[in-house]
Amino acid sequence: MLCRIAVTVCTVVAIIAPAPAQDRVTFGTDWKAEAEHGGYYQAIATGIYRRHGIEVTLRQGGPQVNHAELLAAGLLDFNEAPNSFIALNFVNANIPMLAVAAMFQKDPSVLIAHRGVGNDSLAALKGKPIMISADSRVGWWLFLKAKFGYSDDQIRPYTFNVAPFLVDKQAVQQGYLTSEPFLIEQQGEQPLVFLLADAGYASYASLIQTSRKLVEQKPDLVQRFVDASIEGWYSYLYGDPAPANALIKKDNPEMTDALLAYAIARLKQYGIVDSGEAEKNGIGTMSDARWEDFFKIVAEQGLYPKTLDYRQAYTLRFIGKRVGMNLKK
Repeated sequence: MLCRIAVTVCTVVAIIAPAPAQDRVTFGTDWKAEAEHGGYYQAIATGIYRRHGIEVTLRQGGPQVNHAELLAAGLLDFNEAPNSFIALNFVNANIPMLAVAAMFQKDPSVLIAHRGVGNDSLAALKGKPIMISADSRVGWWLFLKAKFGYSDDQIRPYTFNVAPFLVDKQAVQQGYLTSEPFLIEQQGEQPLVFLLADAGYASYASLIQTSRKLVEQKPDLVQRFVDASIEGWYSYLYGDPAPANALIKKDNPEMTDALLAYAIARLKQYGIVDSGEAEKNGIGTMSDARWEDFFKIVAEQGLYPKTLDYRQAYTLRFIGKRVGMNLKK
């Protein structure tokens, strides 16, 4: 009888005991909700963050949103940076922020050209007009100048509209692997798409950044956020992406099922998330050697002092642990 009473008491205690407190964090993405944020949305939608003891408030980026500034001001706990330049900019400005993981092994930036007019390689585009944005001019354009001899007099303004490209067969423009090619294909054309990463552009993308203070004071929280985000990406790419896609479309009503499916297919086809070192060490991995290669190129182009301690831009402490690889099919 006493044993039965004890079991009953234990059961009641278990039922009324409060659930473990969740750490609440705010995370800012680099643009409006899209498949390129799928892993983060998947971790929210399927409860992965919650299983790691974290309640995440996700804030979308956009053309008028500067999440890097909000992170530096302490208004965000974590931020998604679109490229390695953001982390180096923090170091150059002596702002104590760190990249703690890189969800994209390849930056999805591309150049897009028409078929059949002789613009069939990045080398062939030397000297030809190319439509790029102001941000790109101080980004991957430096790599193209260093490797292929591009010059600034090739630059033409890009208005984030594919219409000028469609009406001019000689036109060349920038784009994102998972976006502009889709829009062009919807108009019945199959453009040439050159992924800069496959030509040697070494920038990481979709980097998770946080403050050095959080890393030092709450490393367990940082580790759990990184681990959960990695698991979210494995789930999104190799499981059922429907939960994340539903949240993406809720946050961004302009997003369509067709574009989401196209983007997921391209992320997989080109190994944007899961290729190279990530295949061995898991999604999110980074390396000292790659950071060094990237920094040398952009420093040679004069963007940063060659004496800048680029190693202050990142830490390898939270990655390379093969987290979530069991979810890969």
